[in-house]
Amino acid sequence: MPQSLSKVYVHITFGTKHRYPFIDNKIEQELWTYLGGICKALECNPIRVGGYNDHVHICCLLSKKITQSKLLEEVKKGSSKWMKTKGKPYEKFYWQDGYGIFSVNPYEIERVVKYIENQHEHHRKKTFQEELLAFLKKYNIEYDERYLWD
Repeated sequence: MPQSLSKVYVHITFGTKHRYPFIDNKIEQELWTYLGGICKALECNPIRVGGYNDHVHICCLLSKKITQSKLLEEVKKGSSKWMKTKGKPYEKFYWQDGYGIFSVNPYEIERVVKYIENQHEHHRKKTFQEELLAFLKKYNIEYDERYLWD
């Protein structure tokens, strides 16, 4: 094939260090926009960014020019530095070391978008830990729970 073709949608999630609730109403929309901007700059077109007080969700189209790990490194590094500039409440902001990244069927993008948009409602019933464990089960991912939470 004389050209490289790719269309891989991913759903990414990761939390704040020790799941501290840094992401409050004052910063969340600005943070979602900033995260989407980093994705866009890396040619990973953001479809929807959102989350809750201790974690984020990003649905994007993965660029064929970047690895998953490089995308996450740049997103987390750039947004962590940015958060620390947003005032005293965020000076000690850090993301957890790990992340979850899951492929998304193109026909299910709207379902993922709605899921991300409804995070506040969703987390009235379920914690981030319960949510992540459900993803790991759904995608049949083996893990050691000792290393899931920091």
